[in-house]
Amino acid sequence: MSKKLPQPTTQPRERAFLVGADIHGRKQILTLEDSLAELALLADTAGVDVVGELTQKLHAPNLATYIGPGKVEELKALAEETLCEVVIFDDELSPRHQRELEKALKTIRVIDRTALILDIFAQHAHTKEGMLQVELAQYEYNLPRLTRAWTHLERQAGGGGGRAGSTGGVGLRGPGETQLEVDRRSIRMRISHIKAELEKVEAHRLRYRAQRKRSRIPTVAIVGYTNAGKSTLLNRLSKADVYAADQLFATLDPTTRRVQLPGDELALITDTVGFIQKLPTALIAAFHATLEEIAEADLLLHVVDISHPNALGQFQAVQETLDEIDASHIPMITALNKADLLRNPENAREVLKEFPKSISISAMTGEGIPDLLHLMREELFESYSPIHVRLPYKQGALISLFHELGQVERVEHERGGVVMHGRIPGRLLAQFSPWHANANPAPEGVEGNDMEEV
Repeated sequence: MSKKLPQPTTQPRERAFLVGADIHGRKQILTLEDSLAELALLADTAGVDVVGELTQKLHAPNLATYIGPGKVEELKALAEETLCEVVIFDDELSPRHQRELEKALKTIRVIDRTALILDIFAQHAHTKEGMLQVELAQYEYNLPRLTRAWTHLERQAGGGGGRAGSTGGVGLRGPGETQLEVDRRSIRMRISHIKAELEKVEAHRLRYRAQRKRSRIPTVAIVGYTNAGKSTLLNRLSKADVYAADQLFATLDPTTRRVQLPGDELALITDTVGFIQKLPTALIAAFHATLEEIAEADLLLHVVDISHPNALGQFQAVQETLDEIDASHIPMITALNKADLLRNPENAREVLKEFPKSISISAMTGEGIPDLLHLMREELFESYSPIHVRLPYKQGALISLFHELGQVERVEHERGGVVMHGRIPGRLLAQFSPWHANANPAPEGVEGNDMEEV
């Protein structure tokens, strides 16, 4: 099935044709139609005009060209007819797929969803850390694709270092020209250098995170699908001026602000990069240090765009990513945002039943914000969870924390440590998770620094 979309009257930007495949039996959070609509938004964010799209139902991807040979010929004809300069596939292509498709399409570039997302990140990275993370992801994505000569790359004039406004076209920003001139060895050397730099950043984050824990101010990480309104909500909660725009991945670099909760309690709230279905593995690996801000939070504030027709699918996509980064165990509140855009606001009450610990809000108008702040305070300071942990004596800080902020019901002293039973604030569960006690007590003869960490 194919269709042509209305073509723009002017041509200030590159023109792209989208291609999507419905693979039989493949788990898909969004329908193919919704996924292509999202791909079109990504293309627009990258500065590309979509001039048409092509879809095909497949039992399995074609080994050579992903889509079937007949569809390749149809795509070539449509691409030439619409004068497009780039074809964007909704799924990640293998190096062979890309090579064979570009052979067939000759002068038309072929990129996939992963390259498009990396291009957007390259435009939106502004801090040194963000640019290093994007560069690392792009090098690791492109390294296996350097086994051939890309004819279209000869046309690229400088890379631009991942800055907005750089030249070269969609899918080519970032490391750019450099990666085309060096061999694999020098690229691997560059990857090693970037990883070393990011390790320094991670070490700084660890020190900063330890300092925050010593301050005993709880941390909240705002998570959600891209363009759900996370930055707007942070601005509303903290009266900050974090950049917010109605586009995908407007926020890339994490921002932390202090927020006053009811009862004169304080919390540190961090705005994080938006998630998306089919989030590239290279990005998750490259943004490890940033994503740890989520995994180390005391509470997750999951922002969902309730006005989106597939809000539940977006919610599930975020949950899957949280599972990938081992953050699904952290207590979570769901904020159903953009309630002001609903035709019938009463419908939000029914939708609330589909989401755990949810509340309807509008970050733009302020609707529901006071109730959200009360719910955050309740989760951070009043909600207690039962716990049974075996703590070595060397974990004196955690033992003191349990006594100070928890409700201790029973303490059993063993050789090398203590077994503690009781209840602690939900926000502290992550800190105690490595020390959950086994059903059986520690064996006789275990030293204090040898108690099993589970």
